[in-house]
Amino acid sequence: MPRRVLITGLGSFWGGRVAQALEGHPDVEIIVGLDTHEPSVPLERTEFVRADQSYSILSRIVKATQVDTILHTFLVVDSTRVSARQLHEQNVIGTMNLLAAAGAPGSSVRQVVVKSSTLVYGSSWQDPTWFREEMPRVGAARSRVERSLVEVESYLRDFAEDNPHVTVTLLRFANVVGTDIVTPITKALQLPLVPCILGFDPLFQFVEEDDVVRSIEFVTRVGLPGIYNVAGDGRLPWSEVAAICGKRLIPMPPVATELAAAPLARLNVELPQELLDLLRYGRGVDNRRFKAAGFTYGYTSAGAVHNFAGAVRLQRAVGSRRPQYHYEQDVEQFFRHSPAVMRDPEENVT
Repeated sequence: MPRRVLITGLGSFWGGRVAQALEGHPDVEIIVGLDTHEPSVPLERTEFVRADQSYSILSRIVKATQVDTILHTFLVVDSTRVSARQLHEQNVIGTMNLLAAAGAPGSSVRQVVVKSSTLVYGSSWQDPTWFREEMPRVGAARSRVERSLVEVESYLRDFAEDNPHVTVTLLRFANVVGTDIVTPITKALQLPLVPCILGFDPLFQFVEEDDVVRSIEFVTRVGLPGIYNVAGDGRLPWSEVAAICGKRLIPMPPVATELAAAPLARLNVELPQELLDLLRYGRGVDNRRFKAAGFTYGYTSAGAVHNFAGAVRLQRAVGSRRPQYHYEQDVEQFFRHSPAVMRDPEENVT
């Protein structure tokens, strides 16, 4: 039967990309996207609704649209982008409002997919080589973004227990690289000298941005419940990651590292606490459960880094390949609803 989908974070990188992908699915009848700001990519049939940071309008939207699927792509996993208050408002309060709307009496929602991060495992010298989905982190969450994600997952577990009729999927993504995504890691890898911590060469695991979108499509299509690590096969030493990108390392001191990293902010590169921990100890997650469920990765960790490095070299040679898109509500409404717009007659066939 036709699907009705609501996407949180439509104006974010991931919300826009997921909406674009779902627009190509003939079984998806309705796509509604919420965000505090306009979409950053062109969309043909996704309806945009402006919301506040806590998504207080969600219950009204769910009731009015009768969506059966919610894709929660709005969780902040890059703490350099927002303040501490905004982080808590978006991640914790926003998710609470989402789950309240999905679990309300008479709710039409039958599937909830949440895009989270392997940041929930942390990064320390005591970590196992590979984190499996059922493993807890070794120590308490140190950074504010990790604390918020751990709190979000606790609410999601309670929701799944209280609403067995809803298929709940939690995807924990490793560090993402690709042709378009911008993160503290991708910024650091484009510096003339890539920062590292003296005496440490941690192992990194990556997932390519296209595999992120494909994985969300996959679980939405098959209705896959549970928790899944999403990461490419294999891990690479940080020194090898830098070498693939054609860069040399510049070491920061192992003590007072945050102070040593602070000047990088002048180069628009911030290294938050969670990334500094990763530059010491690295992290690995077991991806076998998701592969056993039927998902096939397009890239290994090494392949994702090579693809990223190639895209950076190409952009330096020819410039950005994608024109900037600016959402204009009056223009969008004209093309969608104006009788002056000539439409394909087949669109009106019932």
